[in-house]
Amino acid sequence: MFLGKVIGNVWATKKYPPLQNMKLMFVQPINSEFKAVGEPIVAVDTVGAGPGEIIYYITASEAVIPLPVDMAPVDASIVGIVDSIYTEK
Repeated sequence: MFLGKVIGNVWATKKYPPLQNMKLMFVQPINSEFKAVGEPIVAVDTVGAGPGEIIYYITASEAVIPLPVDMAPVDASIVGIVDSIYTEK
């Protein structure tokens, strides 16, 4: 799992049929200090996240697991909203 921040949403008038009721969100990957790492990605929202929220997401073939279908063309899925982060320095 990876940390990210929702930075926007994707409006798609046509989607793969099993994804028609799912939101697509732009996610900026971040580290535990909330600093951006890498380029933003598009992820399917499975938990109701919104812009500005810190989330955690999964990628690769595991991204299909939380979806209500066996297979879908999905590279990343948002699977949780972060309440707080504590790190030791």
